[in-house]
Amino acid sequence: MSTIIFTLVCLGLIIWLIIIYNRLVSLKNQVEAAWSDISVQLKRRHDLIPKLVEVVKQYASYEQALLTQVTEIRTQSQKLDDLKALDLNETGLLEQNITEQLGKIKILAEDYPDLKASQHFIELQKELSIIEETLQHARRFYNGAVRMLNTRIDTFPDLAIARLFSFKYRQYFQMDMN
Repeated sequence: MSTIIFTLVCLGLIIWLIIIYNRLVSLKNQVEAAWSDISVQLKRRHDLIPKLVEVVKQYASYEQALLTQVTEIRTQSQKLDDLKALDLNETGLLEQNITEQLGKIKILAEDYPDLKASQHFIELQKELSIIEETLQHARRFYNGAVRMLNTRIDTFPDLAIARLFSFKYRQYFQMDMN
């Protein structure tokens, strides 16, 4: 009789361990998938920047410093992406800087009526707005997934399993989207 109880208790513990482990793996995969969504949106935005810079150059050739700065920041951000660097603080700061520079381009368009009225510029602005909105949603989803994973890693009994199998905390992706 005691052997049966011992076996059932051991079986229960093994099932409990499997359930918690699978829950942690699921959350880890959700975080990775969410980061992939962010990465796609950042790449779309990076690919749009040269087109936007080219259109602005046609109308506002005197604003070379701003356009050069936007291009340089984009290049830095792409290098981080190419390295698969997950220093989200650095990535967030670079992307925030890109957002600020793109805002300056929008303001610049106010000084150039021909640029502001350009159909190509208007289409690029619309596409950029869609990308920014999608990026904001992807960032929120990612940060929510990170919050759930980090909470599981921090709470008992999951923390015992998380430590046993070396689950790591993930960083939030901070980026002020204006």
